Amino acid sequence: MSFSMDTKNELAHIEPEKKCCMLAEIAGFIRMCGSIRLVGSGKFRIITTTENPAVARHYKKLIKDYFDIDTALEVGQGNTLKKGRAYKLTIGPEDLSEQILRETGILMVKEGMNYISDGIYDGLIRTKCCRKACLRGLFLGAGTITDPEKGYHIEFSCGSQILANDVKKLLNSFTDLHAKISERKKTYGVYVKEAEQIIDILAIMGAHSRIFTFEDVRITKEIRNKANRINNCDNANIDKTLQAAEKQMACIRKIQEKKGLGFLPDKLREAAQLRLDHPEATLQELADMMEPSMKKSGINNRFRKIEELAGKL
Repeated sequence: MSFSMDTKNELAHIEPEKKCCMLAEIAGFIRMCGSIRLVGSGKFRIITTTENPAVARHYKKLIKDYFDIDTALEVGQGNTLKKGRAYKLTIGPEDLSEQILRETGILMVKEGMNYISDGIYDGLIRTKCCRKACLRGLFLGAGTITDPEKGYHIEFSCGSQILANDVKKLLNSFTDLHAKISERKKTYGVYVKEAEQIIDILAIMGAHSRIFTFEDVRITKEIRNKANRINNCDNANIDKTLQAAEKQMACIRKIQEKKGLGFLPDKLREAAQLRLDHPEATLQELADMMEPSMKKSGINNRFRKIEELAGKL
């Protein structure tokens, strides 16, 4: 099961305590995955579709608890590109569909005419608890979150730019969240890619067990990446040390062939002989071998003088 599916399964078991939060969550869900159809005489039918059975059961119960109606639940084939089933909740005129559309801020009136709004009705999200509930409904309706093993990405797929702007505004109303919008072929994606912000969103929606899983993966990845950086740094230092030693050896051999090591002053000759005897030793190791031992910078200075002398031959 995917990380996204596990997240939705956890969220689908949260039952809002307040009526206002129930309505806000129902509104978010219908707004994201619901469709509205005219059935004659100016009446409406609401159809919401999800591929998650736990989500379907959750909203069937939530709508029952709030509106006291039994929605019809049908099971059919899912997206043709995916294997699985689709779960449809249908609310007809006899089940107060018009009342539900009005209370969720989807069916509005302007100049005496009904119209379907595109965004999120501000009257539903005036309090922080209702904003949290609405965000949960939006995610359960059309949200996805990438497995943290693969990357950090949470996204809400919106059918219009107006809705995308409202979802972005809702997310950014919470402290330290900075959502962005990306235009797709037929939809708009409201997304966040920062790990810390994704954890905050999970906490806001109430997916607390997913937070622990996400954090475990993130910490493991950071430790692994840090170990790789240290390993790469160590390898780079080893390569650098070997290259420096090879250059020193080449200079010493050049002096040895053309002048002999006796050409060098005593201190330089001592350093040169030590390098010949220990070609793979680091500067610090050579400095410790000197009698008396000396600082790394001191022996490095001696090799620099040897290189200068070799360059003049």
